[in-house]
Amino acid sequence: MAADGAQLWSLNQRLLSVVMDACTQELAELGLETKEFFVLAEAETSPYPAEIAAALLLPKASVTVYVRNLVAKGFIRREIDDADLRRHRLVLTADGVRARDRALAALAAEYDRRLARITPRDRTELQRILQEMLAPPA
Repeated sequence: MAADGAQLWSLNQRLLSVVMDACTQELAELGLETKEFFVLAEAETSPYPAEIAAALLLPKASVTVYVRNLVAKGFIRREIDDADLRRHRLVLTADGVRARDRALAALAAEYDRRLARITPRDRTELQRILQEMLAPPA
């Protein structure tokens, strides 16, 4: 019996939750809560809070709180956007880059521990499948 989309989605969510839960302590040691980490990791790609909220499917008010916390912790700073002086863009500080990179390394290591349970061939196939699922519709 083939798994339906809801079952596969649920399994994927559970895997991501297990990996994040396994890294909670390391994130805390870096001074990050889980959602703060996601905001920090997204800020370089999406330097405006509204873009971060859209990318992470978070309420704008929540992103504002996370950004405020990250600024207070010295991980992000706000800069006036040269293209639009009414806007502020978010820029990672050197401490923010280090914290993000260490957190990503911890997540990658935990995910790698899970990947080690499957064969290299299955990992390659998983990568192919995920890339196909992310590709725009033909």
